[in-house]
Amino acid sequence: MAPVAVRQEVARVRAALAAWGTVTMVGLLGGGNRTTAVAVRRGQERLVAHLSRRSPAGLDWQVKLVGHLAGHGLVVPAVVPAQDGRYHVDGVTVERWLDGRVPGDADWPAVVAALRRLHEVTAGWPQRPGFAATRELLTRERGGDVDLSLMPADAVAGCRHAWAGLAAGPQTVVHGDPGPPNIRITSDGVGLLDWDEARVDHPDLDLADLPAEVLPPARLAAARLAVRAWEAASGWVTEPSYARHQLALLRRAGNAP
Repeated sequence: MAPVAVRQEVARVRAALAAWGTVTMVGLLGGGNRTTAVAVRRGQERLVAHLSRRSPAGLDWQVKLVGHLAGHGLVVPAVVPAQDGRYHVDGVTVERWLDGRVPGDADWPAVVAALRRLHEVTAGWPQRPGFAATRELLTRERGGDVDLSLMPADAVAGCRHAWAGLAAGPQTVVHGDPGPPNIRITSDGVGLLDWDEARVDHPDLDLADLPAEVLPPARLAAARLAVRAWEAASGWVTEPSYARHQLALLRRAGNAP
């Protein structure tokens, strides 16, 4: 993200934080094309403010999801309401700091268990407003960060061919980006951060790229192709170089329809 855009987003976070009272911004934690995260303090509390591109309905869905997961024993950052009770203000949410470390080699079985627990307790969960699962995108053009109408026809065909491999099977909430930056090993277990890309989809998508291979070979291959296709389609406008690299990987895997 360009420096000017980052400064604008930080200014927007600063303005919204007034709703949480006397809050001090400590520093930028990092941002991407979908969220900007800022470390903040309120008195002795360590908090994180996120600026999201998601709609108010999409953020309501996320807040409800995180509360549901915490109620079922998963370690997730608690969402802190503003002084007037709102959970998001102008796209900004505030969460408690989740202290921990990134996972090492020995931690991945526990990470897999946490992801499987996520999938278990969200069977039947409603789709995030405005989003679509990969199986729905076999016939729809838009959902979440995906707009297939902006992609060349051959790229769309390649993505849909990959997603067709997951057309059958369960649908649960998927985290959407369960890599090391979004995982913390805490004293309470495996913590899962950053739910901005969460949606309802096939659970194998969360397990495809983990260091521990936990799926049978055929399912693993299908899930990895589907992930490549999702990354290409969802980043086509916001992360064009990355998206085209993912599409090239998809084609290299022999996924031409």
